[in-house]
Amino acid sequence: MPGTAAGRSAGARPLEAELIDRARRRDEAALREIMQANNRRLYRLARGILRNDSEAEDVVQETYVRAFTHLDGFLGEAGLSTWLSRIAINEALGRLRSRKPEVELGSVPESVLEAQIIRFPLSSAATDPERSMAQREIQRVVEHAIDEMPDVYRMVIIARVMEAMSMEETAELLGIKSETVKTRLHRARALLRENVEKKIGPVVMDAFPFAGQRCERLTEAVLRRLGPGA
Repeated sequence: MPGTAAGRSAGARPLEAELIDRARRRDEAALREIMQANNRRLYRLARGILRNDSEAEDVVQETYVRAFTHLDGFLGEAGLSTWLSRIAINEALGRLRSRKPEVELGSVPESVLEAQIIRFPLSSAATDPERSMAQREIQRVVEHAIDEMPDVYRMVIIARVMEAMSMEETAELLGIKSETVKTRLHRARALLRENVEKKIGPVVMDAFPFAGQRCERLTEAVLRRLGPGA
């Protein structure tokens, strides 16, 4: 039935479409599953724009509240994660523009600089307190270096490297061409390498974690805002 909400989500994958239909009925388990699957990505994208932890969390909350109260507007033309990401980006940009009306994720000169990112080994960090401490310090340096990037480079490296989105997904999300994504990614990697490797050498791209208690706290806050029956 193409005129119904269920029909409009028919373009989504079967399991996702079922999850969305349950969320429309405010099924709490479905809402939790959606949030836990998307919390980190939305947080990283929002933080990439705002460069502030608490504001980014506020954006993620607002994104879910808006999305869950307007699920009938989800047509299934893109994946649910992409739809949520666009809402989060628009919300974060709106907040940023209220502080700096001239700020946009616009075009910049396209300089192509090649660089490689060397991943730091993570395997024994959980059982080695000293390694865990060292990894956290590396993450702090990486976070600072990413915060210092121009907006257009920061968003591409968050989407492509930290969230492992494809070239096409990143281009669609940011509203730019795939060739532009490639060019900006080269430049972003060069900037990151320049700013980080001179201090700490090989780096890990596992910054801005959003899991555990922070993830659960945000999920519970959204459910409270949605009210009884969520």
